[in-house]
Amino acid sequence: MTHYRFPLLMPRRSLLRAGIGAGTGLAVGSAGLGAARAQGAPAPAPAVVTSDALRPQVPYGAMSGDVTADRAIVWSKTDRSARMIVEYSTTETFKDARRIVGPAALEDTDFTARVDLGGLPAGQQIFYRVVFQDLKDVNTSSAPVTGSFRTPSLARRDITFVYSGDEAGQGWGINPEWGGYKLYEMMRQASPDFFIHSGDQIYADGPIPAEVKLDDGTLWKNLTTEAKSKVAESLAEYRGAFAYNLMDEHKRRFMAEVPFLVQWDDHETRNNWYPGQILDDPRYKNERSLSLLSARSKRAMFEYNRCSTCSCSTSGATAARTRPTSRRRLRRSRRSSGRSRCGGSSEACSRPRRPGK
Repeated sequence: MTHYRFPLLMPRRSLLRAGIGAGTGLAVGSAGLGAARAQGAPAPAPAVVTSDALRPQVPYGAMSGDVTADRAIVWSKTDRSARMIVEYSTTETFKDARRIVGPAALEDTDFTARVDLGGLPAGQQIFYRVVFQDLKDVNTSSAPVTGSFRTPSLARRDITFVYSGDEAGQGWGINPEWGGYKLYEMMRQASPDFFIHSGDQIYADGPIPAEVKLDDGTLWKNLTTEAKSKVAESLAEYRGAFAYNLMDEHKRRFMAEVPFLVQWDDHETRNNWYPGQILDDPRYKNERSLSLLSARSKRAMFEYNRCSTCSCSTSGATAARTRPTSRRRLRRSRRSSGRSRCGGSSEACSRPRRPGK
């Protein structure tokens, strides 16, 4: 499939008019081509088209989170150096949409980026769409990915939320034959106001094999990737562990419709780790310092989530506006949950529970 290289986010009517004009021009050009050649005139230049394969790709869709009555964060990822652009509206037709030209997604953030949407109306369904503009060719952009969320009302009302955790542990990954992560689809059908991922978003210490033999003799067949073929040690492997779960179509659909709040637990780095620990585990051949491994894990987690207060990097993945979290608020949060909420200070977000806790 090919696409004409129209200006970015051209209104639909203009796009249709341009498409009709292009089609008419091609028909007239074909009819007159023989006459032009008969008169010795040079043939007209072909229309410029862009192949889908040459456009920035957005493999994991988009995600929203940290939604308040007037703000929200929108996250996405592309496959090359590109600028994130978000349009949002209170109508699905994007009438009177607002447009934010966001940060550049670059190599140092694994081409992830986020945009802070401010000034939102309370108690409204917000529809958004994300495109990435190729920084090497600003006339080329990705196909749009869409999502929605609802801002909290200022008036009292009942809310619905769902929560889960411990994703893809003990070698149980995405099994397409079984239907993938079906729990995400079940939660989506409940139309929750938000979702709490209560930690262990990944099992960095748990490789995912291609097959697991079940007690009845049948095989559980996982999707596999190079990053999940071993324990995570490098930053690329931690990033790959977070990216793995986004391969599931149910999770991507859920992300597009339900805002996320996420927490950090231990398996984002390793089971029951603690700062300063040196591993005595033969599976870790390149790095055994848990302080270093946890820093890499934290970096990857912030890159692959929509935290408004993430501050691992000052580059493209950083939101346009951040809100610092006080130590008092962090202490209250940690006492109540036992886990650190993504978005705290460096110390708070890098210390899980002590062994045995």
